[in-house]
Amino acid sequence: MRVLVGGGTGFIGTALTQLLNARGHEVTLVSRKPGPGRITWDELAASGLPSCDAAVNLAGENILNPLRRWNETFQKEQPLSLALQPEFLQGRNASGHGEVQGENIQMALSPNGEILRAREAYYQPSLTAEYDEDSPGGDFDFFSNLVTKWEAAARLPGDSTRQVVVRSGVVLGRGGGAMGHMLLPFRLGLGGPIGSGHQFFPWIHIGDLAGILTHALEANHVHGVLNGVAPSSATNAEFAQTLGAALGRRAFIPLPSAVVQAVFGRQRAIMLLEGQKVIPQRTLATGYQYSFPELGAALKEIVA
Repeated sequence: MRVLVGGGTGFIGTALTQLLNARGHEVTLVSRKPGPGRITWDELAASGLPSCDAAVNLAGENILNPLRRWNETFQKEQPLSLALQPEFLQGRNASGHGEVQGENIQMALSPNGEILRAREAYYQPSLTAEYDEDSPGGDFDFFSNLVTKWEAAARLPGDSTRQVVVRSGVVLGRGGGAMGHMLLPFRLGLGGPIGSGHQFFPWIHIGDLAGILTHALEANHVHGVLNGVAPSSATNAEFAQTLGAALGRRAFIPLPSAVVQAVFGRQRAIMLLEGQKVIPQRTLATGYQYSFPELGAALKEIVA
């Protein structure tokens, strides 16, 4: 299969590309920089999609980057930079405004279709609710609305192209992602829960996220929304304790809520201080088998 991967040079894209190559697929990356096996965003804007069987969109901005202040200007920019950034699913008209070119996409893609990675923040934070792929959401705060716009912008019109949205949890793996920020303080014995620690922590090993994306590409019966989270849920406190145990360190020093709000701002802090219990019900029903269904084994593999 010829697969186009937008954002393919990042943490998740690298893992996905390695898995796709290992399974015999031909991968073309969409990148800011040209190179072998790549095309640039500018080339896509000028020439449109190359011939491919399927496309995976991993492009986007890390909204938990503490160096970016989430002020009013930044929020106004996000519907374009996040919801409309995947330019291989977009065209640009003469005035420079984003315009979905669904017909061109469907001409370039076979029924294997298009896969989009979104975020589990579509679901409303709760200490008691349990969410599967059919649960409502997407309309309770700025970020949930942003995820809804992001999914809608990438969704193609008509039924001729198979489309899958994978709403992923916190992606855990070596060499990047959330673990890149957490390992040092935990190795120093300074780790611990965030806030109360009672909030749920939807997580997934990067190998399983790449596996779910590949499964969605290869299995023609897979369509619609999949929750890209592990089947075993954990609270933030349980995650901290399990990571500390994997490192042979104590993990009891909490990160106060006031500090989280000061660093990230009130709206982004909600994503860290109030979690969601997300169940991959449809993902399991499609037949995907997890390599790392349990948190302890996943973290031991990552820190080994």
